[in-house]
Amino acid sequence: MTTLYLGNKNYSSWSIRALLVARASGVDIEERVLPLGPEETYKILLKETAQHRVPVLVTDGFVIHDSLAIVEWLAEKAAPGKVWPVDEIKRAKARSICAEMHASFIDLRSDMGVDIRSAHPTPRMTGGLKWDINRVLDIWTNARAEYQGDGPYLFGEWSAADAFYMPVATRFRTYGIDLQGEHEAYAQAVLSHPLSVQLIEEAKAEPWTVDLSKFRPKSAD
Repeated sequence: MTTLYLGNKNYSSWSIRALLVARASGVDIEERVLPLGPEETYKILLKETAQHRVPVLVTDGFVIHDSLAIVEWLAEKAAPGKVWPVDEIKRAKARSICAEMHASFIDLRSDMGVDIRSAHPTPRMTGGLKWDINRVLDIWTNARAEYQGDGPYLFGEWSAADAFYMPVATRFRTYGIDLQGEHEAYAQAVLSHPLSVQLIEEAKAEPWTVDLSKFRPKSAD
């Protein structure tokens, strides 16, 4: 049995990325959601995975932690094109921007926490936050300019790259960040993908509420 341990679908961007890719991969995986915050969550994680952060994937008696590592494991199990683009150049570029999302954008994470079902005031545009937002938009611009003829997503067809940037699209909606032109078109496309629509509905239905001020990450996992 393979089990993917996740945080709240409404709040945990790391969990969202792994979950979207897991569902796209076609790999048979049990999903287990543990709400962020309660001490019981961390006790369960430590007991069953020896980790204290989500997402965590447990399969065949071993543990894979870190969202990017989980995605790479899924890619090895899935059919070609289910996770990464089939084309070698697209695949390399997709991995590159996923690694950048995985390791960067600290101000964006800190000042605009994911909260899919809510609306929050637009935060004060510090230099770091403005840089992060502009960098995301540059990534979208560059990918779409090169591959718009191949489909509506970053590299034409949907891939893990879209899973990694989907939570940012929700952040822009939640915090009232005005998008125009190609940026709005891409955000609409990724949020309208069936996997995103399903996840958003599940996030809205979750019973838990989290105080985002208690979850201001300073490092990625």
